Amino acid sequence: MTIKWKQLKIQTSAKDADMITEILEEANALAISFTDSENQPIFEPDLDTTPLWNKLTITALFDYETNFTSIKKQLTSFNCEINQEIIQDKNWQKEATKDFKPIKFAENLWVCPTWCESPNKNAVNIRLDPGIAFGTGTHPTTHLCLEWLAANIKGGETVIDYGCGSGILAIAALKLGAKEVYAVDIDQQALDATDNNAKKNNIDDAQLKLFLPEQLPAIKADILVANILANPLIELSKTFYSLLKPNGKFVLSGILQEQQQKVASHYQQDFTIQQINQREEWISIAGTKN
Repeated sequence: MTIKWKQLKIQTSAKDADMITEILEEANALAISFTDSENQPIFEPDLDTTPLWNKLTITALFDYETNFTSIKKQLTSFNCEINQEIIQDKNWQKEATKDFKPIKFAENLWVCPTWCESPNKNAVNIRLDPGIAFGTGTHPTTHLCLEWLAANIKGGETVIDYGCGSGILAIAALKLGAKEVYAVDIDQQALDATDNNAKKNNIDDAQLKLFLPEQLPAIKADILVANILANPLIELSKTFYSLLKPNGKFVLSGILQEQQQKVASHYQQDFTIQQINQREEWISIAGTKN
């Protein structure tokens, strides 16, 4: 028997989102999600805030037997557009993975989902599936960091991946020839994801060390990579300085084009900036410790 669901898509404004969500929850919605309706990016919200787009689409999934009459009646008091549709059952795992293909970085580095064959078996291949933690190589900031690592890892380095997310940069550094990587993140879930992804790539436990920031020992690294956001990068500059050897290399990303000057000016106090690269609206800044 084919399973079906009913779905409501409600286009509304941020000010009404909470009240509409309450109505949907009281009507036993199985799932509720928010998406942008006007291509309005939200890159770096203030701490302890969860901003919404000015105009958004609320999508709610319900059992097929649900009657929408009462829900629609309650929604008439809001300025919103409502669309209803029936969702047929699918192989959801296949649907979720079909858009993920192997991605090439630099000359000899590929990131490949585990269900795909590598286009070049002689290349440096990282096996990584989309998951909870940030970083599958598709985002411009990750792309910038991977290309920098491919150009700057010569072999035998001690590397710090600060804000490791999925572990993609840590794994790439080791596969490119680094001796050891200290992977750091404020989220234990990210450290767990990094550990799981490292195992998929046959990384030796002795090479990859996982830490919450407060647990990181006072080491001196040859290379530090931090793909986070502009404000944390500024706040962490002294920490990064203390973690690098003299003339140690660094690359920072997660920086929007309009934030470039602010971050670069801050780092010029203790570091020599040698390279600024851009991909779409995102920037990476690289250089050495003075």
